[in-house]
Amino acid sequence: MRELPGKISNSLPEVTEEIQNIIGQLEGRKYELKSGGRFTEKKMSKDRGSGKFLKENWEWFHDERIGGVLNHETRSHIREDLQRYLWCSVFAKVKGNSPRLYDFPEELLPKHKNVKFGEKGHFPDRFKVQLRDKPSKTVTSHISKDGHYFIHYDPLQCRSLTVREAARIQTFPDNYFFEGNRTQQYHQIGNAVPPLLARQLAHTVFNIMKNL
Repeated sequence: MRELPGKISNSLPEVTEEIQNIIGQLEGRKYELKSGGRFTEKKMSKDRGSGKFLKENWEWFHDERIGGVLNHETRSHIREDLQRYLWCSVFAKVKGNSPRLYDFPEELLPKHKNVKFGEKGHFPDRFKVQLRDKPSKTVTSHISKDGHYFIHYDPLQCRSLTVREAARIQTFPDNYFFEGNRTQQYHQIGNAVPPLLARQLAHTVFNIMKNL
């Protein structure tokens, strides 16, 4: 990571400056950083770090019997993607929106035939940061292949979303445990009808049938 500022062009000095700041913070925390696990002991509180939607639906999501978080382990990323994820999350933090490929410095562009520096081309948003204060993009089964479309907004975490974070977005309750390997878990989430949506639909159908 530390070589990233010197690797990229300085077309966006405010982004490069913040990257240097983040790298300094990461260096100071490198012995504290963890990748999570199938179960992480943690006391949950809706009054700390919870958004409005989660607070309003706390009884649906939270189960105090768990005593922690399930399926909350980040996957490993190759060095080049870690650099892209860091740059993307810092760009989003500084600019307030997720970058498109034509915003990327040439040095960080993926080596795909249809990607050219400065051109909009096809699929310009193949790397997308899920912004903290805005609705997430739809979680699809492609998340099982890579995390490029689901980059965490916090540059200090520099990763894609975990299974539990994707499950939260899809409105799975926190006590729903996903079996299989991590790829299979992501696939289950991406292929699912959001449970909270299914619940609302079921209530609507029930009320219609009850009045027939």
